[in-house]
Amino acid sequence: MHLLFAQESIEIEKKYTKAIERLAKNKKLKSAFATIEQLESKTMERHIKLTEIEAPPFKESKRAAAFADYFNQLGMDSVWIDSAGNVLGMYRGSEGLQTVALDAHLDTVFPEGTDVKVKIKNDTLYAPGIGDDTRGLTMLLTLLETLKTNQIQPKHNILFVGSVGEEGLGDLRGVKHLFRDGGPKIDSWIAIDGGSIGRVNNKALGSYRYRVTFKGPGGHSWGAFGLANPHHALGEAISNFVGVADQYTAEGPKTSYNVGVISGGTSINSVPFESSMQIDIRSVEPSRLDEMEALLEEATKKALNHQNGIKRRGPDLTLELDKIGNRPSGELTSTLPLVQRTLAATTYFGTTPYLTRGSTNSNIPISKGIPAVTIGRGGNGGKAHSLDEWWINEEGHKAIQLALLILLSEAGME
Repeated sequence: MHLLFAQESIEIEKKYTKAIERLAKNKKLKSAFATIEQLESKTMERHIKLTEIEAPPFKESKRAAAFADYFNQLGMDSVWIDSAGNVLGMYRGSEGLQTVALDAHLDTVFPEGTDVKVKIKNDTLYAPGIGDDTRGLTMLLTLLETLKTNQIQPKHNILFVGSVGEEGLGDLRGVKHLFRDGGPKIDSWIAIDGGSIGRVNNKALGSYRYRVTFKGPGGHSWGAFGLANPHHALGEAISNFVGVADQYTAEGPKTSYNVGVISGGTSINSVPFESSMQIDIRSVEPSRLDEMEALLEEATKKALNHQNGIKRRGPDLTLELDKIGNRPSGELTSTLPLVQRTLAATTYFGTTPYLTRGSTNSNIPISKGIPAVTIGRGGNGGKAHSLDEWWINEEGHKAIQLALLILLSEAGME
């Protein structure tokens, strides 16, 4: 999850404010809000248990199985794990003509073998992934139990989603699978991810990601001197790209670039066989991603040709430029009913909402024009994506109550 804050003024239509106020006065909803508070200790217990089941990128299956078990235990109408690994639970509505999806992602950024044991110091929970996004998963479970306990049946179906592949090179594969041609019918989408109450993400920050690889014969640093060196080519490619990318991104809609991973080589006294980098490019404007891609291709080919031109012997280097990530851009107007309901519900809880642009699971439905928002998981936390990630249950129940209010305002309540 990554987000940018927007400073635009927000207008909430009175009809949505009044509708939220009417819904909040419903006796069953008041009872549901009380249930959420009563479930605090159980919510925390599940939060810790799920956090301590590691869910590395592309290896979310253990946590997925546990999450599906919770759905079954809590009485979800139907539960299944799809071919991408997403955990899905259908909570049927009285009419069921439409489907509202409620999502949190199963995966974390941490590799297999990471110590995910939760450590509690005073009122603070420490563990990799404790906030991003295990708290969101736990919220889904409490919401399901609350609906069942209070016998609340919405008008529309609610599809509960524990999705895979939100982080890093997962490239939103879980949500891409859901919104594929022939996928389940989803009419609107609510994702829960990092951040506090007040965050309303209605804009998708697009990104392209690449793996650039130079390959050569390799050899001894002395005996094979004169061979084309993949590391030299990579270094030159980075220099070439940064020069033109810096100039290009100095003006126009915000666009960023970052070489995040460099790898290759076997020893200090060996000409490497291979040298590679992973690079992330982002922009609020989709066309600028394509233009940055062209600059990257030009910069790498220029380095390849130069290094092959100065080699003294041996075969040429080869270049592979692989696109390993494509998160689409897009934005939804703040006048959209789902966005308006989310803004109105947030205001009802005494918090000033703010619109954001982010890279979340909502990128996919937003890019397709499907109503979608990402909201915060509440509480207080920090150091996401680090081993020292922490979260404090500071009125964490309010984020769950808010999610319920938004969910039922969108799904309808009998």
